[in-house]
Amino acid sequence: MPLAAATVAAVLAAAPASAAPRAVPSETVSRSVPSATPTPASGTAPLALTLPAPTGKDQVGTVALHLVDPTRTDPLVPGHQPRQLMISIWYPAAHTHGYPTAPYTPAAAATHLEAGLGTSPDAVTLPATVGHVDAPVDRRGGPHPVVLYSPGSGEDREFGTAQVEQLASDGYIVVTIDPTHDAGEVEFPDGTLALSTLPTQISDAFRTELIDLRAADASFVINELTDIHHGGNPSVEHTPLPTGLKGALDLSRIGMFGHSDGGATAATAMRDDPRIKAGLDMDGTLYGPVATSGLHRPFLLLSAQDLGDDPTWETFLAHSTGWKRWLRLTDSEHLSFTDAEAIYPQAAPLLGFSSADLAQLVGTLDPTRSITVQRTYIEAFFGQYLEHQPSLLLNAPSPAYPEIQFVH
Repeated sequence: MPLAAATVAAVLAAAPASAAPRAVPSETVSRSVPSATPTPASGTAPLALTLPAPTGKDQVGTVALHLVDPTRTDPLVPGHQPRQLMISIWYPAAHTHGYPTAPYTPAAAATHLEAGLGTSPDAVTLPATVGHVDAPVDRRGGPHPVVLYSPGSGEDREFGTAQVEQLASDGYIVVTIDPTHDAGEVEFPDGTLALSTLPTQISDAFRTELIDLRAADASFVINELTDIHHGGNPSVEHTPLPTGLKGALDLSRIGMFGHSDGGATAATAMRDDPRIKAGLDMDGTLYGPVATSGLHRPFLLLSAQDLGDDPTWETFLAHSTGWKRWLRLTDSEHLSFTDAEAIYPQAAPLLGFSSADLAQLVGTLDPTRSITVQRTYIEAFFGQYLEHQPSLLLNAPSPAYPEIQFVH
């Protein structure tokens, strides 16, 4: 999301000199309210932000679902309330004619998001998506492998849309999960907003608890997907599901990826739930037992360009017995692995970002190239371990992608 110019100095001052350690993600800091909201010149249309279109052969459908887990209370709010989640399912669509595209984020959440980041609908419009709401599922080639996505601390599930749409266009069913009361804003179907209740400073012990909570959310979501696959609908009462979703999920082929704390969640969820066969962490420090015990199933670490090394990744790799790699994307920063990679450079002229500001926020690699390289390696990894399609890209550096360095 674009930041107001007034907040840039605070964000850049808070950004670490290297991507390690990443204990306090910079995206959390970026949510401070600016002193002023930029407005366009009189008569000027709002700046329309865009994301790179997916390149897969499939059209994309999507549906948002409200899930309630009556067996767990939400530890982030008082009153012993049941844990509630919003998820979006993105999938290959049989056809999309007559089905509207989904907004980047629902209306109330968008208003809150824009206000918190110093923008307004008069100045900027959020990106359009390619997901068509409730379009029928394409059953050809199915059932489809399933990939879960978890965003970083303070981020909403929409912040990985560029990568999620790409996977869906290539035949995956992708499920994005909002970490309620950790995400900046989560909008439920009745328009209620669940806002973040997290303090600005978070201890490692509390962050470990948050990631354990997210991992439990992931397992709950897999349970719900299992019910949906078999024709049930227990926790999404009165919500119509897209035609063809029943029977379309291959729950023997589940992967998970995420950014920052979302990447750490992928590792912890894999430790806790054997149904997740492969995981990918994009620039997230690891927490809890998995950091020292490692994993016995395939796991990919994809980091930003940094000057040092993350000790949790070193220990994790040393104790992991499954397939493992640590790849580094050159000339990138922590937020390069979110939609900010595409959005910040577009918003820079309006918000007064200098080239130095952008370099500290999303690095210096061309945004379109950065997203393309990320898409290529994410798909190579899940293709190898969920679709049994070995990729030479994961074995050694490729001259076609010199931006990727093999660290381990």
